[in-house]
Amino acid sequence: MSAADDSAARLLADLRVEIARADSKAALLVGALGMTAGVIGGEVPGPHRSPGSFSAVGMTLWWAGAAALGLALLALLLAVMPRSLRSDWHEGSPLAYFGDIWAADRQGRLADALADTDRDPGSAVRAALAANSLIAVRKHQWIRVGLAAYGSGALLLPTALFLG
Repeated sequence: MSAADDSAARLLADLRVEIARADSKAALLVGALGMTAGVIGGEVPGPHRSPGSFSAVGMTLWWAGAAALGLALLALLLAVMPRSLRSDWHEGSPLAYFGDIWAADRQGRLADALADTDRDPGSAVRAALAANSLIAVRKHQWIRVGLAAYGSGALLLPTALFLG
């Protein structure tokens, strides 16, 4: 492999660590979201605090906060959701990740694909680097959406309880 391929391999290793970190961040935020919902839900019981007894402003804030927490949960779950097995692998291409292996095997070309990958291992690393960078970007985008929605919900719901 060339020096550029060595750099790509190092970047790929770093990228895989970053993907694992993104998954950990999203999982941690899902836990925090559950705790927030539990604490706020524990404050609601009772006739003087039920959302039905809120003022129009309180009701609006309550439902906006609930929707924000719902969006946060959806976004964070999308961040940790495994990616599909869809592969663009075709004959003559190197194997870059497990979806490619599966696609080559389904086409009865796994042995040939392994030989192609051995002939040019750098192309497999570069293809994996490109695919994994897209995964990392998407995970971080969903985490940002989830964090913004979580912050909004965590502010709106207590405000609705306070204003009643």
